[in-house]
Amino acid sequence: MELNSNISAVITGGASGLGAATARKLASYGVKVALFDLNAEKGEALAQELGGVFCQVNVTDDASVDAGFEKARAAIGQERILINCAGTGNAIKTASRDKNTGEISHFPLDKFNLIIQINLVGTFRCIAKSAAGMMTLEPIDGERGAIVNTASVAAEDGQIGQAAYSASKGGVVGMTLPIARDLSRELIRVNTILPGIFNTPLLQGAPEAVKQALGAQVPHPARLGNPEEYASLAAEMCRNGYFNGEDVRLDGAIRMAPR
Repeated sequence: MELNSNISAVITGGASGLGAATARKLASYGVKVALFDLNAEKGEALAQELGGVFCQVNVTDDASVDAGFEKARAAIGQERILINCAGTGNAIKTASRDKNTGEISHFPLDKFNLIIQINLVGTFRCIAKSAAGMMTLEPIDGERGAIVNTASVAAEDGQIGQAAYSASKGGVVGMTLPIARDLSRELIRVNTILPGIFNTPLLQGAPEAVKQALGAQVPHPARLGNPEEYASLAAEMCRNGYFNGEDVRLDGAIRMAPR
């Protein structure tokens, strides 16, 4: 798919981090962008910078997602690209013993479910609704659209406390191929990126020494990933018409240790 001003894109989690970098990358090709996010201040500012549209969207809520797509499509037209970057995580052991009191507790199921609802169900919700919209379009050069999802290396080597996060991201990986197959006759491609340790807002508040220590764990290059590197791969997944049904690690060859 040629990236140009005739193409529209929706980026979830588009107000910051990987999503914002990808929005900037696509906009640099002239693509019209809509940003889905909860952070209105950052989202509105970036949308204004890129000449796009901001939609305040909660990916766990059907009505919110529907309203977001309606607003985006009214402003920039039916999207041919969907980039799913909205997500979050937590760190809680499945069951644990308090070192001081010996009290035993387990992972609160509501907190487990929240991560699944945001990262996995929220991603699928946006895919399904976007794909249905893409199916109304006439193909360009043999395709109607391209979808890129964000998983994590934790999908394959999750660390201690990451049961919910790893399950959610593993689910994104697991559904990539069947969704690509579901949509193949409709000429819509689906791929997923598994980022390693990236310099996103989650880490930007950490001390520099902590960032350097994390970066040193990466075999090569021994540093944190830059959001622009994620954006570059996301753009290539959209451009390259033979890229389909793939889950690709983007991690500098790191394999996460247990902790």
